[in-house]
Amino acid sequence: MAREQQSAGGSGLGIFLRTRRGRVTPEDVGLVTSAGLRRTPGLRREELATLAGISIEYYARLERGQETNPSPAVVDALAHALRLDAHEHEHLRDLVERVGRKPVMDQPVASERTVRPDVRLMLESLRPNPAYVISRTMDILAGNPGSVRLFAGSQDWPPERHNALRYLFLDPRAPKLFADWDEQVRTCVGRIRALAGTEPDAPGLSELVDELRRECPEFVRRWTDYDVQPHPRGDKTFHHPEVGDITLGYQSMQLDGTPGHRLVVFFAEPGTPDHARMLLLDKGAAEAASEHVEEERS
Repeated sequence: MAREQQSAGGSGLGIFLRTRRGRVTPEDVGLVTSAGLRRTPGLRREELATLAGISIEYYARLERGQETNPSPAVVDALAHALRLDAHEHEHLRDLVERVGRKPVMDQPVASERTVRPDVRLMLESLRPNPAYVISRTMDILAGNPGSVRLFAGSQDWPPERHNALRYLFLDPRAPKLFADWDEQVRTCVGRIRALAGTEPDAPGLSELVDELRRECPEFVRRWTDYDVQPHPRGDKTFHHPEVGDITLGYQSMQLDGTPGHRLVVFFAEPGTPDHARMLLLDKGAAEAASEHVEEERS
């Protein structure tokens, strides 16, 4: 990831602008071009600059990371010219804010991974609903027994390597578990991609991205796409090896007083087959824990 940041002039802004420029054709924006093969996919720099009403030199400095304070009007003009949707437009604003922000001292890594006792108590009180706490870099920091059981095989990973992206891309059980695996990985990569643009120094981020780029060509392809679209709301279906197909609603929320930790909770309507399967997950987790204790004692 360090090499990519250097190629962008030290800023994720240039990467985002180039990827979006490459997705817009002259025909999309009503430009008439001469016949023949274009060496550059999408819009050329000068075409985008003209559409946005700024000079070519100024736009080139933006892509190279040499211009750090574009006005809101320029940001909005670029978003319009690049045909960004509301979410992409907001990400562009976040990137611009990052470029103009003064460097700050990194937070200690320990604070990124520490889960307070009251949060752990809340996880336990949410049973039998599977619930877990996830960091900005998608490390799974804590979870109740049902959540561990829900993500089949995740308990085999060492605690320090519990991470949603690692599981999705590197555990062969993940594509079989998620009915919408493709959508799941798209969303998770998009979240990390957005973080890399706005907070490239987040503890553990570079190491995670570099590991996945080494280990998984599919991750490299999706990383290059720079898709930052959020996950559409709705239910999530699991093809679970222990309880069968189970469809659960879910909700994610930010936890106050944490360095970007989120609480994720799954749920099902009481009395439904899905709720019964959810209860089986929690019960199975409890029984497995009891068996483990007995083994330790013997």
